[in-house]
Amino acid sequence: MSTTPPTPPQPPSAGAPPAPVAPPTGAPTPAAATEEKPLSLAERFRELSTATKVMIAVVVVALLFAIYIYTGRVTTDDAQVDAHISAIAPQVPGYAIQLFINDNVPVKEGEDLVEIDPRPYEAELAQAQANLDVAIAQANSAELQIGLTRATTTHATSGASGQQQSDTAIYASSQAQLEQTATANLQFAEANVASKRATNERAQSDLKRYQPLLGTDDVSKFQFDAVEAAARVAKSDLEAAEQQLAAAKQAVAIARSNAQSAQARMSQSQAMYLETKAREQQVPIAEATYKSAVANVERAKAAVKQAQLNLGYTHIIAPITGQLTQKSVDLGQYLSAGQLLFTIVPLDKVFITANFKETQLANVHPGQHANIHVDTYNKDFDGVVDSIAGATGSLQALLPPQNATGNFIKVVQRIPVKILVKQSDDPNYTLRPGMNVEATIFTRWSHEKRSDAK
Repeated sequence: MSTTPPTPPQPPSAGAPPAPVAPPTGAPTPAAATEEKPLSLAERFRELSTATKVMIAVVVVALLFAIYIYTGRVTTDDAQVDAHISAIAPQVPGYAIQLFINDNVPVKEGEDLVEIDPRPYEAELAQAQANLDVAIAQANSAELQIGLTRATTTHATSGASGQQQSDTAIYASSQAQLEQTATANLQFAEANVASKRATNERAQSDLKRYQPLLGTDDVSKFQFDAVEAAARVAKSDLEAAEQQLAAAKQAVAIARSNAQSAQARMSQSQAMYLETKAREQQVPIAEATYKSAVANVERAKAAVKQAQLNLGYTHIIAPITGQLTQKSVDLGQYLSAGQLLFTIVPLDKVFITANFKETQLANVHPGQHANIHVDTYNKDFDGVVDSIAGATGSLQALLPPQNATGNFIKVVQRIPVKILVKQSDDPNYTLRPGMNVEATIFTRWSHEKRSDAK
């Protein structure tokens, strides 16, 4: 190994500072001593300023928090944009006479979309209104009939009751008169006839005895005349008594006839009274008729209301704000009730339906933050977990699996999760139902559902 000869020292120039004296060969320099003792990480950290230390601590904490958050997440690409799409159909049949729409145009809630020919329904409304007027008139008439029937039957019942009482009194009087005539006058006349007959028989017997004696002059002419006169008087009295008896019998017959006539009138008045009492039942019948008329009024009002609704249904309006799609109606086309005309998609109220595996949902719950990557725009959107379906998708299918029969193969099921998404204000990034997305839920990042997440 060759060595370089040492350079001879130069004399110092005038006014120049003295040159430093080189340390002897083999003596350690200060720099070499420093390199031999490097500072530790803790010593270097202690030598940093306070601001630098705080910044380092913040960065470390943020890094640890990001690692904590982003390691607790579940992802699925079995997700689509979804919405509650409204299918629009007419409620009444008719011809479409005016269209206010076109394919894929935006509509606002309350806007007129289609008009159906209203003339048949206007006629139905007029007919229903006329039926209502008739029903109201019938109800008013039935109401007046109640008062008229009540007043008529009440007065008729009062008059029949008074007539019945009068006829009953007359019958009682005629019956009493009959009894008096039959018991008193007739018996007196019969007794008088019997008495007069006995007197006459005695007088006639005396006359017969005196006639032979007159021829033998056993009695005087004066005595015979007296006996003869008494016989004639007794005979006259008997005839008079017999006439009185006949008159009494005739009076009894007349009294009996009067009594029977009074009884007939009493029976007639009683029947009339019962008839008027029966007519009083017409009052509740009239009231029932009035109630029926009122019910007819209500039915006619319902018919008018239905006719008004049918007339209003001729104007098909937008129930929600959104974009009209699937238009299948043309001008002049006959529309049937329930026929699908078009659908309205509420683009401002879309959400994400993400079908996660059942093994991914152990730590998923509503309120967690979600990230939505839309394939169409290759752009991410923020979202919030809204709810988890109550059953798996296969169980809610048209033909759910029947695991109780045949061979069973266990397959991991998927459960739909509804995620509310915050849309972009840029119309170029509009989310439309059916778009494929990739949904990621951060199970360690929860917050309240935001009102701007739709």
